[in-house]
Amino acid sequence: MPAPVYGYIEWIWAAVGVVWLIGTLVSKQTARREPTSSRLLHMAIMAAVFALPFSARLHVGPLAWRFVPDSPVIAWTGLALTAAGCAFAIWARLLLGGNWSSSVTVKQDHRLIRRGPYAIVRHPIYSGFLLGLLGTALALASIGWRMKSRREEAFMTAEFGAEYTRYQREVKALIPFVL
Repeated sequence: MPAPVYGYIEWIWAAVGVVWLIGTLVSKQTARREPTSSRLLHMAIMAAVFALPFSARLHVGPLAWRFVPDSPVIAWTGLALTAAGCAFAIWARLLLGGNWSSSVTVKQDHRLIRRGPYAIVRHPIYSGFLLGLLGTALALASIGWRMKSRREEAFMTAEFGAEYTRYQREVKALIPFVL
């Protein structure tokens, strides 16, 4: 796993946070807002979603299962997907300008935006974040499994020596005949 990938992912999500914080300064006054109960439910779900890829303590049971092989290609692909998804969401957020809100609202003088990413999908911020989270999950899962597989390899080499080293040369680690 390339070491800088994790750092780049952190910077991407930090940039999203900065854009969102600055954006709150230019939001228009709210004309109508969703009920507090639905807002709290949404916030709880999203906090759990964002905690999963970043918290090692939550990687247990099915949450720790591997769904892609560990490789630098997967890690860099995850980084690219994270960057593309977050860029798409930021583009949509900037285009919304003062119409944006962290909760479901209608703003005073609200305008329907139908250009840019809104000409492609109705909810481009959500689409971008979904792609960004998928990329982050790919990259971070790759990091975690790479670390664990290297520890296992070291244990097996220490236990079985040359026999295990020969086994490593003869049998691929994750994908038969490939990787």
